[in-house]
Amino acid sequence: MDLNLTSEELRFRDEIRAWFAANVPADWVRRRNAEESMEGRFAYLRAWQRKLFDAGWAGVSWPKEFGGRGASLMEQVIFTEEMARAEAPPLANVLGLGLVGPTIIAFGTEAQKKRYLRKILSAEEIWCQGFSEPNAGSDLAALSTEAKRDGDRFIVNGHKCWNSYGWAADWCELVVRTDPNVPKHKGLTVLLVDMKSPGIEVRGLKQMSGESEFSELFFRDVSVPAENVLGKVNDGWNVAIGTLMHERGTLGAALQVNYRRNFSRLVEIARELRRNCDPIVRQKLAQCFVEIEVMRCNQMRAFSRINETGVPGPEGSIQKIFWSEFNQRFQQVAMEILGPYGQLAHGCLDAYDEGQWAYGYLRSRGNTIEAGTSEIQRNILGHFVLGLPKSY
Repeated sequence: MDLNLTSEELRFRDEIRAWFAANVPADWVRRRNAEESMEGRFAYLRAWQRKLFDAGWAGVSWPKEFGGRGASLMEQVIFTEEMARAEAPPLANVLGLGLVGPTIIAFGTEAQKKRYLRKILSAEEIWCQGFSEPNAGSDLAALSTEAKRDGDRFIVNGHKCWNSYGWAADWCELVVRTDPNVPKHKGLTVLLVDMKSPGIEVRGLKQMSGESEFSELFFRDVSVPAENVLGKVNDGWNVAIGTLMHERGTLGAALQVNYRRNFSRLVEIARELRRNCDPIVRQKLAQCFVEIEVMRCNQMRAFSRINETGVPGPEGSIQKIFWSEFNQRFQQVAMEILGPYGQLAHGCLDAYDEGQWAYGYLRSRGNTIEAGTSEIQRNILGHFVLGLPKSY
């Protein structure tokens, strides 16, 4: 693993750094902390992604024929890090760019690639995932949403939960059961489903952070053309695992930059509140600093693996466990430093940073559930990395 950038990568970094310096919207920080609806903020982010696409910066590592830049994976990492460093707005189509698009590139037909990929990059079509179910827990293969073949179509019935961006999505990468008579991993299929199809209902799930970021999806006799099968019928497990590997192995590229920025701000707050004189507080801050650097090195190891093999490996589970559990520890340290101020939400007169610390603490509780629970990640590492027997 080489942590040094080549001369070409340095040139690329300087180019994107200059572009961000000239183009990051001046009003983003104000809007980010403003009291605004999810829909209003999402429309803003969608326009921002379109600007990136028009400038050739969306899907940096995607093939040029699909609207990408054809850059290396390392250059994609540099782009993501520089985007975080510039405090640029996030991209609206985060699941389409980071998960669904790469899965279509890997498993899709040429017709599917031509149909979907460019519109993912431009944010013309927003994507979500239909994976988790109420009665399946973290066992994706235990899902019960069914799709029955009816001529040249599948008829889908079922219920998905903890769906991100379902309220905004135009399309869904949906995992369904197409053969109930074989072992549970063998009878799954992935469908690309138009969210405007008759029979789909989206219901928001209220979170303790106060927002409804996640949704439930209900499918009642939804008709999906057979040409929308991604990969092969009854081979959906491999397709879904490919999506999850991208989620765990590549989506965290900017996290260490964001955490480093939040850490610097927390140090400022500790000085302002004179908490930096407490040796225990100083030790906890030092531990956070070390763990952020560990996260950076782990991320580089994950990307080195992808560079060598072309696909994310189970080592991505290391990073998923690390960042999700670290963020909960970091937010706890923040609450200890802020004291009573840590309870003040957005809109409170004396809230630090528009109440972002209170929100961050509440939101962090979901980190060890989303993208695969910590328990599932440890099982993956034990079996596929350490070679231990499966846990039953």
